[in-house]
Amino acid sequence: MTDPVDPVDPVAPTPPPVPEPSVPTPPTSTGLPSNIAAALACFPLIGGIIFYVLEKRDSFVRFYAMQSIIFGAIWILFGIVWRIVYAILTHIPAIGVIFAFLLLLISAVVNIAFLIVLIIAIVKAFSGVRWDIPWVGPMARRQVDAGL
Repeated sequence: MTDPVDPVDPVAPTPPPVPEPSVPTPPTSTGLPSNIAAALACFPLIGGIIFYVLEKRDSFVRFYAMQSIIFGAIWILFGIVWRIVYAILTHIPAIGVIFAFLLLLISAVVNIAFLIVLIIAIVKAFSGVRWDIPWVGPMARRQVDAGL
């Protein structure tokens, strides 16, 4: 005769937990899920403009779109200023070569930093996390909250 199984026995196997059904995110005005639309809106300037114009309901997507517009404008402005400074400083006799090297090094570092920030923003948007790019995020939030 066998003993009945003790229900409190810690050695007894427990059934695996039942996963909760995932709740799909409601589609945006574009018909895309919110996280995908926000990740696509992160592409500087063009993606931001497209999704800011098309998206009327989802503040998450509109935030990332506005952040992308501001971030892209800053990136382009950096490129313009860098080209002007490069054109002026590299034409100085005798030390122009040194300035050229330093400016190219600075440009490379800044552009890599911009690219890293862009990748982080895309990953955060795709994950559904609202992430403010330093200095840019608060500006974007004010614009979206103002309804501009």
